Amino acid sequence: MPYLITIFIYLFALVAMGIYKSRHVKTMSDFAVAGRNLSPWILVGTMLATWIGTGSILGNAGKAYETGMAALILPLGGVMGIVLLTRIAGRARRFERYTVPEIIGDRFGHLPRLLSVVALVLAYLVIVSYQYNAGGTVISTILTDESGKALLSPGVATLIAAVFIVAYTMLAGLLSVAYTDVVNGIIMTLALAVALPLFWIKAGGWSGMESAFAASGRPGHMTFHGIYSGMDIINFCLPPFLLVLGDANMFQRFFACKDARGAQRATTILVFAVLLIELMIIASAWVSSSLIPDAANGKHVLIYSAVRFLPLPLGAIMLTTIVGIIISTADSYLLVPATTLVRDIYLTHINPQASEKRIVLLSRLIVLGLGFLAYLVSRGFAESAGFFERALYAYTIYGAAITPALLAALFWKGATKMGAVASIIAGTLTTLLWKEAGFVRHIVPDSIYLQLDEVLPAIIMSVLGLVIGSFLTRRRS
Repeated sequence: MPYLITIFIYLFALVAMGIYKSRHVKTMSDFAVAGRNLSPWILVGTMLATWIGTGSILGNAGKAYETGMAALILPLGGVMGIVLLTRIAGRARRFERYTVPEIIGDRFGHLPRLLSVVALVLAYLVIVSYQYNAGGTVISTILTDESGKALLSPGVATLIAAVFIVAYTMLAGLLSVAYTDVVNGIIMTLALAVALPLFWIKAGGWSGMESAFAASGRPGHMTFHGIYSGMDIINFCLPPFLLVLGDANMFQRFFACKDARGAQRATTILVFAVLLIELMIIASAWVSSSLIPDAANGKHVLIYSAVRFLPLPLGAIMLTTIVGIIISTADSYLLVPATTLVRDIYLTHINPQASEKRIVLLSRLIVLGLGFLAYLVSRGFAESAGFFERALYAYTIYGAAITPALLAALFWKGATKMGAVASIIAGTLTTLLWKEAGFVRHIVPDSIYLQLDEVLPAIIMSVLGLVIGSFLTRRRS
């Protein structure tokens, strides 16, 4: 019950912030990009809380339970992507746009813009859906009786999480999310910094972990090298690398910054902040996993450890941090497709003269509709692969479909409309068909197919589509 009370206090504070900020939302600029008035430090906080989501706190942590110390390599792709993003942030801010498809449309025209909208909405609905599942996991873990039996079914717990996330996003959009993200980022950093040494002491240090892993038949968990193959590293690190380079959430926050210089400076600081937080998350999961021989509990290792192994006040703060991370990520990935549908579909093709009041109302209604669709997707995912696999799949849909065309729009003068169209279609279809279409299995040798996830074939086909399509049509263009 103390855990639940702490989380409710936090959620009440979020709602109060949302209601207060909603009174200041008068235009689409307020709702979608916080009036383009965020300082670099606020930008760092909101980008950090957005990037460190369920894929990190449950996905990477769950992988650390499965493979041990080797999981410390998992943040490599995202961090490398953010390093390159520091060279893009200032340039993107100068566009004075709201969405990534707008940038693609400015350069390549209406068809690539429309295709990028479809790919973005598809990928982000998948991401939001497993945030709902993660929120439901936290709720069902906390609400247990004395025997450890959950008092709420996973379906009901997921529905509660979904309702709150959608309602909060509808209140004030980025204007409220950005500032609460800063609080989430601070709490997350402090909680992990205190929890990690406590987990280490509880586990008995290095020798205690060695003994525990050996006793549970997991001696490889103390080894960094030789656990993942080269293909594993590509499969695990390439999707977040591609996502962060073109992530519409990051670009939306660039658009929300006061100026281009501030966006670039904030992204530079973000490199070190993400590396620190990601490593603390994985290290905490690895150390505490030595205390959890039961794999059923280990798949949600940080949630379980916060309740079982931390002092009650710190455990409550840790759980509140996890809830904050889930809410922050879900809010952002709901807000971006809503803004995209308003800007790139409604205002472009349906009603360009819509009033600001109508636009804000429509944005909120679209958040509601997308939230419902994401909930339906979450029900389909309820019994499927874990959070780590779902995160990589969603990252690949977006990264292979949109990132090459977006970078070409920013940096390659030779890219053409048909090259962008071919890239988006090839990246999307390859991702969707690689594991689902039977004919792919018959074409690709088993020695390759069984080791290779969607990401490498998808990005190769996307880049080939962009390059070949551009060279074939460049002269005519």
